Amino acid sequence: MAFMEKPPAGKVLLDDTVPLTAQIEASQSLHSHTEYIIRVQRGVSAENSWQIVRRYSDFDLLNNSLQISTLSLPLPPKKLIGNMEREFIAERQKGLQAYLDVITTHHILSNCELVKKFLDPNSYSVNYTEIALQHVSMFFRSEPKWEVVEPLKDIGWRIRKKYFLMKIKNQPKERLMLSWADPGPDKYLSDKDLQYAVKLLSSCSHPYIYKITFATANESSALVIRPFSEKGTLKDLIYKAKPKDPFLKKYCNPKKIQGLELQQIKTYGRQILEVLKFLHEKGFPYGHLHSANVMLDGDTCKLLDLENSLLGLPSFYRSYFSQFRKINTLEGVDVHCFGHLLYEMTYGRPPDTIPVDSFPPAPSVFVVSVLESILTCEAMKNGMPTVSRLLQMPLFSDVLLTNSEKPQFKIPTKLKEALKTSKECIEKRLTEEQKLIHQHRRLRRAQSHHGSEEEKKKRKILARKKSKRSAYESGEEHSAKYSNSNNSAGSGASSPLTSPSSPTPPSTAEHASF
Repeated sequence: MAFMEKPPAGKVLLDDTVPLTAQIEASQSLHSHTEYIIRVQRGVSAENSWQIVRRYSDFDLLNNSLQISTLSLPLPPKKLIGNMEREFIAERQKGLQAYLDVITTHHILSNCELVKKFLDPNSYSVNYTEIALQHVSMFFRSEPKWEVVEPLKDIGWRIRKKYFLMKIKNQPKERLMLSWADPGPDKYLSDKDLQYAVKLLSSCSHPYIYKITFATANESSALVIRPFSEKGTLKDLIYKAKPKDPFLKKYCNPKKIQGLELQQIKTYGRQILEVLKFLHEKGFPYGHLHSANVMLDGDTCKLLDLENSLLGLPSFYRSYFSQFRKINTLEGVDVHCFGHLLYEMTYGRPPDTIPVDSFPPAPSVFVVSVLESILTCEAMKNGMPTVSRLLQMPLFSDVLLTNSEKPQFKIPTKLKEALKTSKECIEKRLTEEQKLIHQHRRLRRAQSHHGSEEEKKKRKILARKKSKRSAYESGEEHSAKYSNSNNSAGSGASSPLTSPSSPTPPSTAEHASF
């Protein structure tokens, strides 16, 4: 049987990086417990929302599962007696809302499968580990020389990408890592082009690209095998983590926050920029740079997961750069992601917010200069440097690269055209998403301004003025009518039928005196 001959139906091309927000709308007390009705929304469109019902015990179960992160999450405590009282339920609801706000705004937690399933059970009901195992089993039928050692459970952040530790049967000591993923929302290559492009990855040779041992794909997913590194990734080095541990455990709450040495920052940064420049010149879209996608091989950084862009998977930092309309090309995305990575290398942790207002002391002013050119509000508005420009900046320009390996990556002309079209489609979807976010932000600002206390006062003052003006105009109109009425009566008293010198009739005299 050929690899992945009959993929399971029901594949969902959903962008898992689009943020979910959750608001508790009401609570309802039943005989023995209270249920909380929660409105969940994907992205900025209120039309893309749904309701879920959760009990406190559901929150408690989720929180227990998230303890692997070692984060201190603000779940309200349990209460066995008096937990059906109205005041307690109202107070608990506030606490649960605060808990939802934390897990939906924390970058790693909000993207993890546990939180996604809690908030959107319909979209995340599929067991992707089971599907991955089915595909890998089919693969082994046609390629019997490989053997699974163990699943590497949850070592990555993606819900729809699974990893396995492997070995070759006649080389039992050598360890390899197999990754399986299905296509994402930015998959614009035809099935034929996708299969060809994925197979081509194993022919790519570059000193700063991690070697691929084997790669294959069909219309439903891709499977890639690489050597397994016991040292792990650049992120493992920064966070002092064990490569095989789950993503939540490794990176959510590092025990010791410490950046790298200046020379490491300079060398690793230069190597990563060189390989990005190489890919851009080859017309190969990337857009997936982050420290967990950079493997360490001695003192050399090597880029991982080139297959992600071919499969149309969304970027780890998409929820950040989708907020800024100036970041609308894949090179711009790579530069923005490089800013995140440089910040992590420098300070040993990700930035608290994007854009960054001010930077802590760094090993060199040149580091801060590069960070300011990428991650500040001014950079987001006015544009960031290109990869070539970054290579010319003082932080990286004096780094000597000792690797003499000649890069090789031959992409046929026809495939280059397909990759170019795919890249344009990816950028178009990003631009459209940014436009929607921008429109929503403007509308929200207008509504906020309209509902502000100062604006309410202005509207009250205008309403009073308008009311006074209306009253004044109404009074003027009444006076004019009254004046016209008097004029008409006066005209009747001096009728030409009565001589001016004649005595005034009694009735006329009475009217005049009135």
